[in-house]
Amino acid sequence: MAQDARETAILAEDEAGLYLQATTTSVWAPQGQTPVVRVDPGRAQTHFYGTLNLLTGVEIVRRSAVMNAETTADYLEQILAAIPDRPVLIFWDRAPWHRGKPIEKVLATNPRLEIIYFPVAAPDLNPQEHVWKATRKVVSHNHLEPRLPELADRFENHLISTTFESSFLDQYGYTAIRPMFI
Repeated sequence: MAQDARETAILAEDEAGLYLQATTTSVWAPQGQTPVVRVDPGRAQTHFYGTLNLLTGVEIVRRSAVMNAETTADYLEQILAAIPDRPVLIFWDRAPWHRGKPIEKVLATNPRLEIIYFPVAAPDLNPQEHVWKATRKVVSHNHLEPRLPELADRFENHLISTTFESSFLDQYGYTAIRPMFI
């Protein structure tokens, strides 16, 4: 079991949608010079799968046009390829695309992969949600990017070039007891 191995990669996974429509937040501007935030009338979007390594803060990312069990299974294979020859423990939510035959097949053929589900309706427990929030703050709040592909590139580049700290494991005592098992 991944939970029993010292060298286990402990990850938190989630998905996010990115629209060209800028999310707005408060900003400073000179008095009388109200910033203009572009409004996009379209509904175009792209999705991201993101997985935070809770020990290193490194992010594994995949951009996708759809979120379904097949795409999720492919993403699990990407995670396994990124972390070869080590047990992998993933915390994730109960999204519909986290279930089904494609997921069951990946789990059956990769015994080093183990999944733990977050409780229902508890996104605040998932450290990956904090990664999305931090990335949106830097990349997509109040942005002026006129094209979705360029905005998505900036979003993805920020995810893969930033180390994200998480206190998730500390909250449950893991970091304190981990040295006893290494």
